[in-house]
Amino acid sequence: MQTNPTHTSLVAVGDSFTEGMSDLLPDGTYRGWADLLAARMAARAPGFRYANLAVRGKLIGQIVEEQVPVAAAMGADVITLVGGLNDTLRPKCDMGRVKGLLTEAVERLAPNCRQLVLMRSPGRQGPVLERFRPRMEELFVCVEELAARHGALVVDLYGAPSLSDPRMWDVDRLHLTAEGHRRVAEAVWQTLGHDPEDPEGMEWHAPMAATPPPGWAARRVADARFARQHLLPWIGRRLTGRSSGDGLPPKRPDLLPYDGPTA
Repeated sequence: MQTNPTHTSLVAVGDSFTEGMSDLLPDGTYRGWADLLAARMAARAPGFRYANLAVRGKLIGQIVEEQVPVAAAMGADVITLVGGLNDTLRPKCDMGRVKGLLTEAVERLAPNCRQLVLMRSPGRQGPVLERFRPRMEELFVCVEELAARHGALVVDLYGAPSLSDPRMWDVDRLHLTAEGHRRVAEAVWQTLGHDPEDPEGMEWHAPMAATPPPGWAARRVADARFARQHLLPWIGRRLTGRSSGDGLPPKRPDLLPYDGPTA
């Protein structure tokens, strides 16, 4: 792998994970790991351009239809693709179709960039997600196979115990906190061949400092709030075929110069 390569452009493709939920900025917009990564890359390459086509709630079929052709046409140095996980969380999921669509996405993107980056997404622990874990792991095997065939890089977030820490996840238990996104940006940065930007080198792997666990009563209150505010609405959208991203445009639809947030 090239050490400290210079990339002049980045296009991010995917769903809420890449859009940046729940790394909320004061103005009500989301930042996220892709914005943080773009800021680091821009600091090394004058005129650096960045597009983020990701939209929350998108399934892999929607990503292939709506985002992949646009990203391929941009001809960026680096394209990141993270998708399919929303499909695995649906009550009914055809994994053969999901893997086929992911394969189509990779085959269309890999020839149209200098470096394609795929991910094994982070996975937290919890009874709600446990029933879907075999599907998630089947998807990640497909990611590894596609990367080997097409020369893509794989960022293994799923294998990082630090990112399974509940404190890395927002109250909805589906999206990373600002600290989680910061660690993902560092992981992608290093996977691209850059030197670590923290003194510990692989700090993004490191567990958070231990704190006393919340008491039984606090956990029950948090569980009830999570079920009322997030789990039940999420189930409702799954059952009715709706998405949290319906009607929302990408936050950065064009490949333009970037001078956004710093890491």
